[in-house]
Amino acid sequence: MNIFKQFIKSIYSPKDIALFRFQGIGKTILYVFFLTLISVLPSIIYLSTALSTGIDSARSIIKDEFPAFSINNGQLSAQTKVPVTINKEDFTVILDPTGTIEASDVEEEGNAFALLKDEFVFSSAGQSESYQYTMLKKMTKDDLLNFIDTIRGLKAIIIPVLSVFMYLFSSAASFIEVSVLALIGLALKNLAGRKLTYRHVWRMAAYSETLPTLFFTIMAAIKTTVPNSFFINWFVAIIVLFLAINEIPKPKKAN
Repeated sequence: MNIFKQFIKSIYSPKDIALFRFQGIGKTILYVFFLTLISVLPSIIYLSTALSTGIDSARSIIKDEFPAFSINNGQLSAQTKVPVTINKEDFTVILDPTGTIEASDVEEEGNAFALLKDEFVFSSAGQSESYQYTMLKKMTKDDLLNFIDTIRGLKAIIIPVLSVFMYLFSSAASFIEVSVLALIGLALKNLAGRKLTYRHVWRMAAYSETLPTLFFTIMAAIKTTVPNSFFINWFVAIIVLFLAINEIPKPKKAN
């Protein structure tokens, strides 16, 4: 059975998941990589779109709508006494030399680029990264525009590199999750009275992740937040694994 048929079967058939315990470990590892790729696709697409749109919007706003500013000795100064916040094309750009706005406030904006009192913050898809100005000697408005032009020219390299890092990090997390789920599966197989080894349960655990992964991928694709997603993910995966374990015949009792 090819990997795509296994994917479809794993969505609805605990019986097939139980049968997958006999396949080679290499094919199961490949399936985990495949499942991870599916799960990160919405994030990669969203990141690529947000980065491309954000760079263009940020440059336009900084050039045409921001007052003159400079960064010197790790501090931002600008010709304004209040924070400047501008929204454009689902992207927010903030200039705050007053220290009023914090990094957590920028994250709440969604897609945002902020020059705060002592740090630069970039937020995308609910995740933010901040960098202290101490790494800079000096920067003016024109310097920042030149830097943005450089970044814009490197998008074709930056986006694939970020995507690969995101995929590798997610793959590592997926293997850890499957391994932990397999440990839970050892307790479940004792509860169900089935005779299984860890390697068999690990294979089944990998395929038990299919249904919750598909669900949260769809939710991510339509940009819908699911409350208590962590617990729902584990609950569904454990239930699917338990149902698959129950599909395995009980060992015959000796007469």
